[in-house]
Amino acid sequence: MSAKSAIAAIAVAAAAAGAPGLAAAQAPAPYDVTPQLVAAAVKEGKVVWYSATDVKVAEGLAKAFETKYPGIKVQVERSGAERIFQRINQEYGSKIYTVDVIETSDAVHFVQFKKNGWLQAAVPSDVAKFWPKEGRDADGQFAAYRLHLSVIAYNTKLVKKEDAPKSHADLLDPKWQGKMVKAHPGYSGTIMTDTQALSQSLGWPFFEKLGKQKVMQVQSSTEPPKKLAQGERAVMADGNEYNVFLLKESGSPIEPVYATDGSTMVIGNAALLKNAAHPNAGKLFYHFMFTREAQQSNSDVGGLRSFHREVKEKAGRVPLAQIKLLNSDPVALEGQVETIKKKYEEYFGT
Repeated sequence: MSAKSAIAAIAVAAAAAGAPGLAAAQAPAPYDVTPQLVAAAVKEGKVVWYSATDVKVAEGLAKAFETKYPGIKVQVERSGAERIFQRINQEYGSKIYTVDVIETSDAVHFVQFKKNGWLQAAVPSDVAKFWPKEGRDADGQFAAYRLHLSVIAYNTKLVKKEDAPKSHADLLDPKWQGKMVKAHPGYSGTIMTDTQALSQSLGWPFFEKLGKQKVMQVQSSTEPPKKLAQGERAVMADGNEYNVFLLKESGSPIEPVYATDGSTMVIGNAALLKNAAHPNAGKLFYHFMFTREAQQSNSDVGGLRSFHREVKEKAGRVPLAQIKLLNSDPVALEGQVETIKKKYEEYFGT
C-alpha cells in the first residue's frame, strides 16, 4: 500500500463523518494569531496539555511555545493514550475541566470525543492551508498533529544486519525467544492501533504464537526502543519509530526494520477542548502546534512525521513512499477495543 493510499484509508475526517451518531456540521473559518488573542492568552498565563507524545518531545514543543510567547506556561501532562482517554472520560463525567488541549495516538478517541460534544471546533490557519483533507476533521474539531509508525527494530551490537528479522513472521523464530520487548495495547494508543492492524492482516494466531516467545512486556510504545538501546533486549516486536530515530541519531546501537509484511501507520490527532480552563491560551497553543516551525522541529528533533506540506524529512530517514504501510480503521477499532484487550491478555498473560 502506498503512503497516499494508506493515508486516505485512515482519513480522520472521513472516519469521523461516517461514524454513527455524528451530525454533519460546518467547519469554522480558519484563524490566525492576533495581538488580541496573544494578550488574552498572556492574561490567562497557562495552558494544560494532555499528550501521548514522548515526554522529552512534548516538553521540547512546550519550551518552544514558552520562548515565543513569554508569560504563558505550558503544563505538560504526559501519559499513554489509553490512560489519557480514561482520564478525560473521568474528568468530563465529573464536570472537571482542567485540560485545554489534548493529543493522543489513538484516532478512535477523537471519534468518541466528537460524539460526546467535548471538542471546540477550531481550524488553525496552517491546517487550512497545508493539511490534506484526509488529515483533518471535516467539521474542524480536530486535526492530525503527528504521524508515526510502529516498527520492528534491533540492537546492532547484539544482532547482525543479515540475522535481523525482516518481517513480523520472523519474530516467531525460536531464536528470538526471551530476546524481545514489546509495548501494551491497554496502555499505548500506538500499540492498540498496531494490534488491530496486525490482527487484520496476520490474524490472531500470530499473537498467540508471539505470546509464547517469552517477550518482555512494557507499557508505552516509547519504552521498547529505550530497552533496545540499553541492551536489555536484542529485538523489539513493536514500538514507535520516532524514538528509534532519536536514539539512533544520538549514537545508540539501534536500527529500525520496515517489515516486509507491513508497518502500521499511527495518527496522533489533537483538539481544543470545548470547556477549556484557559480557552485563549489553549487556542494560541493549538495554533502553534500546527505551524511549520513546530512541525519542522517535531520532525528534526522529535523524529515525528508531519502532514504539513512544507515540512522536509531529515536526511537518512526512509521515506513513507518506500515503506509497505498498514492502516487501522478508527471506526472499526472503536467496537473492537475490549476484544483486543481480552485476547491480548489471554495470549500474553498481562
